[in-house]
Formats: sequence, structure tokens, C-alpha cells
Amino acid sequence: MSKKVKRISGVFLILLIIAAAVLLSTSLVVTKEDEYSIIKRFGKIERVIDSAGLSIKTPFVETVDKLPKNIQFYDMPQSDVITVDKKTMVADSYVLWKISDPILFAQTLNSSITLAESRINTTVYNAMKNVISSNTQNEVISGRDGELNAAFMNDIGDTMEQYGIHLITVENKHLDLPSDNKNAVFERMISERAQMAATYTAEGESEAQMIRNSTDKEIEISISNAQTEAAKIIAEGEAEYMKILSKAYQDPSKSEFYTFIRALDAAKNSLKGSDKTLILSEDSPLAQIFYNLD
Repeated sequence: MSKKVKRISGVFLILLIIAAAVLLSTSLVVTKEDEYSIIKRFGKIERVIDSAGLSIKTPFVETVDKLPKNIQFYDMPQSDVITVDKKTMVADSYVLWKISDPILFAQTLNSSITLAESRINTTVYNAMKNVISSNTQNEVISGRDGELNAAFMNDIGDTMEQYGIHLITVENKHLDLPSDNKNAVFERMISERAQMAATYTAEGESEAQMIRNSTDKEIEISISNAQTEAAKIIAEGEAEYMKILSKAYQDPSKSEFYTFIRALDAAKNSLKGSDKTLILSEDSPLAQIFYNLD
């Protein structure tokens, strides 16, 4: 074989190897763990490969599009929203989403992540506008701990499912007043809270005074009832004492004894102070008691 023939054979072999390599490279589909491989034939979706590994496609006839399988992060641009009381709020949010139906996603959005984010931006912004426009500024500020995010998701519902997209969550990085009127609004809110506090304090003082008055009245009634009951008991005791004393005096065997005791009590009551001398005339009833002792 001549050198020329060998050279041509070598070139042909190299071309054949290159063609085989090109054919093989256009036939193999490498699918990663975090992606879908969409196989299309003349623009029509034939199948979806969602498992990692190597697959075969028809070269030059079938094409492949790659779509992410993992969770996507979309940072929405800042936007102004108006509350129901005509106050402007600045919203800066982000969205977590993923492709739930790669075929539907490819058919409706032409496998474009950029187009998907545009749809998400429009849908989420409209939901934010609907929710915030139905709340006052104070309600928006107080709802930033999660209530608004839940309201956003509820307003969106399953709208994005028509594109094969599942919205996981809408979160606010920043939802506040514009910087140029923030201080004025805060001062107004502080003033309103101070007025509310003063109102509550006045109502509390009024209620406390009513309670004190009611309590004082109850105490006065209780003391009056106690004094009445005490006077009644004392009167009953004195009546019982006089009854016992009357019976004692009616008994001749005890009459003289009780007379003597009462004479001693009378003498004792008269001997007060520094002068302990008791002077009685003979006709004094008290002296007669003592004279009769012998």
C-alpha cells in the first residue's frame, strides 16, 4: 500500500473517530441531581428525565432543555403600596419557589426562568397591593410578624400552578414607611398612644374611685350593723343583769348581802384621788348600812 493511500486511510479514520465522538456527544444526556432534562423532538416535548444519570436521545433530531429542580430564590424589586387610609408603604420582599410540573412550565413559559420570575413578580405584587390596600397603616405595621405574609399567600392561592410553579413562601425583608415621612408618622403614633394611655388611666382612676366608694360604703354599713348589734347585746346583757339583781333583792336571805356589797362599791367609788377619808353623816343611807353590821 502506498504512502498516499495510508495517509488517506489515516485521515478517514480520524474523521470517522471525530464523527463518532460528535455523534456520541449529541446522543448523551447528562442529568444532575438538581435539574430536569426536557427532551424535545422538533420543538415538541417527548419526555422528562428527572433522575440523575446518563440518558440517550436521537442526535440532530431531539434537543434538551435544562430546568432547575431545587428551590429558587427571587428577590423582588422595591415597590410602593398604598394602605386603606391612603398612606404609602415601601415593600421589599423575596419569594421562594420551585418548578412543580416541568412539562407545564416548559409549555407555558418556554422553559424560561426569567419569564417565570416576571409572572411571579406580577402575581405577588398584585397580592401585596390587594392585602395592604385593605388594611390601615397601623394594621400593616403590626402585621409584619407573619400575618401579612400569610395574607399574601392566601390571596395568591394556586394562581401560579397554571405555570407549573409552586410558591413556597413570600417574605418581607422590609415593609416600612418612606424615610421622608417616617419620623412624622412615628411622632403621630406616639401621640395617639399617649392619648390612649391617658384615657385608659382616667378610666382606671374612675373605676378605682367607684370601687373605693363602694368599699367605704360597705365598711360603713358593716360598722353600723356591728354597732347596732353590739348595742343590742349590751342592752340585753344589762336587762339580764337587772333581772338577776332584782331576783337577788327579792330574796330576803340574799338582800342584806347584796346591800352590803353595793355599799362597799359606793364607798370604793367615792375614795378616789389622794384623799382616802370617807365622812358620812349618821342619817346617810350608806352609814346606816355600816351601823347595822353589828
